[in-house]
Amino acid sequence: MKMIDRLKVAELILEKIDSEKSSIKKSYEESKDTIGYFYVDDLLPEKIALEIYKAFPPAAEMNLNKSLREYKYIAAQMDDYDPILEEVLFAFQDKRIVRLISSICGIDSLYPDEHLYAGGISRMEQSQFLNPHLDNSHDKDRDKWRVLNLLYYVSPGWQQRFGGNLELWPDGMKAKQITILSKFNRLAVMATHESSWHSVSPVTEDTARCCISNYYFSDSPLKDNLEFHVTSFRGRPEQKFRNLVLQADAALRMGIRKVVSKGVVDTGHVYKK
Repeated sequence: MKMIDRLKVAELILEKIDSEKSSIKKSYEESKDTIGYFYVDDLLPEKIALEIYKAFPPAAEMNLNKSLREYKYIAAQMDDYDPILEEVLFAFQDKRIVRLISSICGIDSLYPDEHLYAGGISRMEQSQFLNPHLDNSHDKDRDKWRVLNLLYYVSPGWQQRFGGNLELWPDGMKAKQITILSKFNRLAVMATHESSWHSVSPVTEDTARCCISNYYFSDSPLKDNLEFHVTSFRGRPEQKFRNLVLQADAALRMGIRKVVSKGVVDTGHVYKK
């Protein structure tokens, strides 16, 4: 297959989202009082989506994050991998797409992140997970507010019973979550703010869930809470002890950031061009 560039991919994404703008906007409007979200299926031609999946690096070539908080493979240094991954990832940062999503979500100022702070690509295999959490409130320089998370799934034949699905907890972890299937060729977009708890359920099959992710930022937060916060994790409803440990962990890291604004450890999860 001939290599396609980000401009061509962006045009395809733009056309697809624009064609479903009314229903997408309705979905976001109906959910925005808690965790606003929408998703778009069959985002790209199937042939392209399959090529993206085939281009994903093996786990051994990615960075492993393993703790009580999460267990997954991640990467942001996109020039280390097949060029199609970088082209597709940055296609979502095309100004026309950003403007369209800004219009859909009613966010006046919206900016993509060329540094891919906490964005990039991820791979989750059997038994891997991402516990319920709130995303860091800001970009890497703490200049802008994190407001949207864009997740594009490319694993063919993904079924809900495989696990590895996006979970939204609009009423907290004491209430039932909303599960969004990590369906092949689906783009899921969710709001991020001080109460947008979300997670990825443990992968139960011997297969890989592959995802391309972007964050959008804004001059103002989506909610009225104007305080900075670090990424904060909790236990799943059945994980009572883990929940206590993760609450203490979040409090400790937040305390450190109040003293050292940039933190004491460089996450390294940015694209260094």
